[in-house]
Amino acid sequence: MSTNHRTITVLKLNTENQVTWRYQGQVIDEQPDRLTLEAYFDRDDVEFHGIWLRKGDRFVETYFTNRWYNIFEIHARDDDTLRGWYCNVGSPAEIEGATLSYIDLALDLLVYPDHRQVVLDEDEFERLDISPQVKQQAIDALAALQEQFK
Repeated sequence: MSTNHRTITVLKLNTENQVTWRYQGQVIDEQPDRLTLEAYFDRDDVEFHGIWLRKGDRFVETYFTNRWYNIFEIHARDDDTLRGWYCNVGSPAEIEGATLSYIDLALDLLVYPDHRQVVLDEDEFERLDISPQVKQQAIDALAALQEQFK
């Protein structure tokens, strides 16, 4: 079911349910098990593992209510070229009204346009105080993402 480009607030939470990042995006597609929105990078320009993220870059973000990850497709602000994908391993998205939230589990996958992959923050993930079941969900989610972007 498509949507009418409503605004939604995204809340990235840590494992203590504290908000670590809050921003808004426009819903561009909504399905029973996922929501896709368009948002714009709102932080200062920064080089991130060889990819420049610039204020105003367009992110097409897909959140799943039944998968332990979300996927951000990154487009350059100047010419909309694809810069890559940033994938967060985290709890399935919870959508309540105009708010979407998920618990970030530190583990990330950066995928370049040529499909090279870099796993990020493994040390931070290992230090998280989470149950063995949640840890396994995260490991399985990372493996699914790596397979998807082969």
